[in-house]
Amino acid sequence: MAERHPGGRRSSRKRAIEFLYEAAVREMDPVTLLSQRIGSPDVDPVADYTVTLVEGVQENLTRIDELLAEHAEGWSLQRMPPLDLAVLRLGLYELLWAADIPDPVAIDEAVHLVKTLSTEDSPRFVNGVLGRIGGIADQLRAVL
Repeated sequence: MAERHPGGRRSSRKRAIEFLYEAAVREMDPVTLLSQRIGSPDVDPVADYTVTLVEGVQENLTRIDELLAEHAEGWSLQRMPPLDLAVLRLGLYELLWAADIPDPVAIDEAVHLVKTLSTEDSPRFVNGVLGRIGGIADQLRAVL
């Protein structure tokens, strides 16, 4: 079904962002979109880690969005650019639920992604939101 690591984790993250963003814009479930694409002959193989990320974000979406809304200081989720929101969701998933990813790596990878995919103001915004949550990540993980 999915291939192991075409391109490594960074490319898996980027691919997961593409799925999360497209699903948000099309107002559909990202896991459904992913399932449709995995079986399609027109789509490049999807790495296992991409699947893990998309499924993990969707499975924890309610809690992820609650935390983002609480820590995004002055920004509602509806006001955030969809691409930045997709990056924040993925970054927060890795920060709190991906035990094998160190907190600074989860934040740095999200900032790197948004730097290459979004506006020049987005990296500072993403770093600020994830940094605030990263400061209390151990407490949050204790109650997840």
